[in-house]
Amino acid sequence: RNRDPRPWTAAVYNVALRLLHCIEKWDNSCVPEYHGTVCVRDQGAENTRMRDLSWLCNHLCCLLFFALFLSLAFTADVEEIEESSEATNVGEREESTDADDDSRSTFQSESIPAEEEEELSTESHVIAGQIIHATEEQQQAEQSKDVSQESEILAGDASKEPDYVPGAAAGEKDISEGKNAIIAVGGNSAGQACVFPFLFMEKEYMECTTDGRLDGRLWCATTYDYQKDQKWGFCETEEQANMRRQLQEAEDLYITGMKMVNATSKKAQRREGYKMLMKAAEMGNTKAMEKVAYAMLFGDYMDQNVQLAKDFSVKLAEEGSPKGQTALGFLYAVGLGFNSSQAKALVYYTFGALGGNLVAHMILGYRYWAGIGVSQSCESALTHYRLVANHVASDISLTGGSVVQRIRLADEVENPGMASGMLEEDLIQYYQFLAEKGDVQAQVGLGQLHLHGGRGVEQNHQRAFEYFSQAANAGNSHAMAFLGKMYSEGSESVPQNNETALHYFKKAADMGNPVGQSGLGMAYLYGKGVAVNHDLALKYFQKAAEQGWVDGQLQLGNMYYNGIGVKRDYKQALKYFNLASQSGHILAFYNLAQMHATGTGVMRSCHTAVELFKNVCERGRWSERMMSAYNSYKDGDFGAAVVQYLLLAEQGYEVAQSNVAFILDQKESQLFREEEVYPRALLHWNRAAAQGYTVARIKLGDYHFYGYGTEVDYETALIHYRLASEQQHSAQAMFNLGYMHEKGLGIKQDIHLAKRFYDMAAEASPDAQVPVFLALCKLGALYSLQYLQELSLKEVFLQIDMDQLLGPEWDLYLMTIIALLLGTVIAYRQRQHQAIPRPAAPQNAQPQQQPQPEGPPGQQEQPQA
Repeated sequence: RNRDPRPWTAAVYNVALRLLHCIEKWDNSCVPEYHGTVCVRDQGAENTRMRDLSWLCNHLCCLLFFALFLSLAFTADVEEIEESSEATNVGEREESTDADDDSRSTFQSESIPAEEEEELSTESHVIAGQIIHATEEQQQAEQSKDVSQESEILAGDASKEPDYVPGAAAGEKDISEGKNAIIAVGGNSAGQACVFPFLFMEKEYMECTTDGRLDGRLWCATTYDYQKDQKWGFCETEEQANMRRQLQEAEDLYITGMKMVNATSKKAQRREGYKMLMKAAEMGNTKAMEKVAYAMLFGDYMDQNVQLAKDFSVKLAEEGSPKGQTALGFLYAVGLGFNSSQAKALVYYTFGALGGNLVAHMILGYRYWAGIGVSQSCESALTHYRLVANHVASDISLTGGSVVQRIRLADEVENPGMASGMLEEDLIQYYQFLAEKGDVQAQVGLGQLHLHGGRGVEQNHQRAFEYFSQAANAGNSHAMAFLGKMYSEGSESVPQNNETALHYFKKAADMGNPVGQSGLGMAYLYGKGVAVNHDLALKYFQKAAEQGWVDGQLQLGNMYYNGIGVKRDYKQALKYFNLASQSGHILAFYNLAQMHATGTGVMRSCHTAVELFKNVCERGRWSERMMSAYNSYKDGDFGAAVVQYLLLAEQGYEVAQSNVAFILDQKESQLFREEEVYPRALLHWNRAAAQGYTVARIKLGDYHFYGYGTEVDYETALIHYRLASEQQHSAQAMFNLGYMHEKGLGIKQDIHLAKRFYDMAAEASPDAQVPVFLALCKLGALYSLQYLQELSLKEVFLQIDMDQLLGPEWDLYLMTIIALLLGTVIAYRQRQHQAIPRPAAPQNAQPQQQPQPEGPPGQQEQPQA
């Protein structure tokens, strides 16, 4: 990393990339992964040995790289990681002027934004009269402007003149010569060393300045008193000054664009803001490039353009941006813009994590936990997850954090609106109508929705305050308690006020409200508006906990854990933390994770600690992208939805993994070639199944049964169905097992076992009863047909002993029965013959005419005249 003052970091980075580029021609984009392989090229049988050799080289290079990396980096960083993971006051960082601090690692968690953590140099360097801008932004605080400059000023050839750090002691008038001198360019003192501080307009300057110049070029004095001696020179050339001004203009565009993006939630205005960020990125602003790269990758307020996002990410990674390195690792991991390479992805994720990017830490934590591309290591996963969880927990208020909407697309398609828990717009309007009419319950419900956000309602503290105020005026104790919480924590809409908070907490507590009791306990515990009184705090927390309120349970656990007002009791602390975790409070999960990680009050369990820390990490601010991806999917932008779910899947979100697999399974995205779709879907079904998702396990069985993305393998399909049946009691898996036993697929045919699995499926789910009934009918028919085919009628008659079956006189009984049957038939026929009616004679019969004699016409008599 070019920015890091430690020479070994850049050396390791370059060595790693050179090793990877050397084996790139051997890399067939087919890297063994956890439970599967994703291949994006067609491989012939003759390339099998080359692919194996490529795989071996990849792993050997990774081993060499990590050996060098561990020997150099971790020896200096492990102690700092442990100290930062135990820090309780996030946001405070001590700055030291000691030269050793230049080698401190950026692997920390204090006072760093949610998306990334990084330390930036705050000094400018000038050498030998030439300005060379740094490859990564450097923030320089100015006394007259509250604007950070994006360039590091260098002058001359660094190999000839060492860097000079401005900041000589005030009042020093001697010219700094020799080592670390800043040499002036142009002016009337070209070639002479600048003096810091120097006096100009009765003001001392500790660095080069633009004051007094209309062209904005940096200059310095070569003597202490400029007004007296008039000796000066430029700190930069004209070309370098233009570049600096361009970077400053880009910074201004970035600041303006971010203000536009953050000031509104309207898409049109945010798009305008991102247009300004795009201009700033094209002018070289690093922070703007980071924003634009991710926006183009995910389609956030910009048209999705993976190729351009890739180009920005490559440039950012070369400049040492942790965000850019993480984005590049993601592109290599999922095979977007590059051929998939898990080795390169691991390298970039590692450097992103060293730069302080929390997303990269989370991805590495999941990879070490699941063994994806690396050897499975619970302790390594614990290190990464704990660091991220420390930051997430420090950002959580007493409300427990924002709600994470985990919507499964498969369930949403089958039952729209039911699985997501989203409130329809007309339903929200109905509640608003009730609230306006004075319905207290509707007011409290809408207040909570706007306070926490979720279920389709954006977080809005102003609206929440208005609804709670209306309900509190009507005498609702719950609304009073939540008003107390809002005043206690403070926000942009509600200023922090302990006295007002205490007033509302007391009113609610007097009415027996557990939220008010818990708030009053917090006031006495921390002395907010009242004197600290641990006994009263314990009393109110116990009252709230007895009514099942999560905050009371959590604070009781904290008091027992730390021995505040009570004797320290880890078992009691564990009890109350467990109770609070059942309500989903994120801080309860965090405290439980710390106890299991350190073995405090419980037997140490790395696996349990990792799972709990993972739960905490998944409640970070990046979880908001889950809803963003879902909205993209609803809007028909399947490409943007897939990429966003892919990043969340890399971070270990099981819902995101299953959603990616679902979209690929439905062939709704065009990001990948057709032959890649099913193998990628199979990979993500595999990862989701490994985290306990039943439908994913059944899907794995289906893919192996039908040969989707892999070869037809009935034995493997049977294993997956059996796992889903035994571990998750899936009716679908039991039905499939019954079918495979019936047909003898992957196992010996056994009709009896087939019927058993069909019956188990019907018992497991009422929805399976109809298909099970039809399957059993078919099974009964097949069983009867099979029985008859195996049966010989001649042998059956020969084996029948009529004397034993009907008695010794069975022939007389048989003759009697036959005679009776014969008599019955004769009697029936006679009765039927008698019942036939005869035809009646005609009533009006005409007289018969005599027949005419026959003869020739000539012989007949003629009529007389």
